[in-house]
Amino acid sequence: MPGRPSDWCIRHGDGYLTTSEIAWEIGAKGSGLFLYVPPGFAFDVSIPRWVGWIFDRHDPRYLKAAALHDFALHRLGWGRVSAAAPFSEALRADGVSRVRRLAMVLAVTIHKWR
Repeated sequence: MPGRPSDWCIRHGDGYLTTSEIAWEIGAKGSGLFLYVPPGFAFDVSIPRWVGWIFDRHDPRYLKAAALHDFALHRLGWGRVSAAAPFSEALRADGVSRVRRLAMVLAVTIHKWR
């Protein structure tokens, strides 16, 4: 699993670019199901302006979750709810509090809801 953000991604304009693959195991440990984000994938941490004072979009704890979410949503065509699952688990693994994680998961799930 990638370590510090500088080990696997770099700033790229307003967003980020993966420099090495991210392998994220889906479900229970040992499931054998993985979500892979390849090197060279551009992603961002989209946070509405009105909550920008609460959430720092460049907080390293959010980056892996954002990369997994954006890849699942935009490259693999997963729905918002499905893409929110690895997003939530990555936030938890990187030490984001339960309340903050809930707010972020709700935001990515209902954003552009149709």
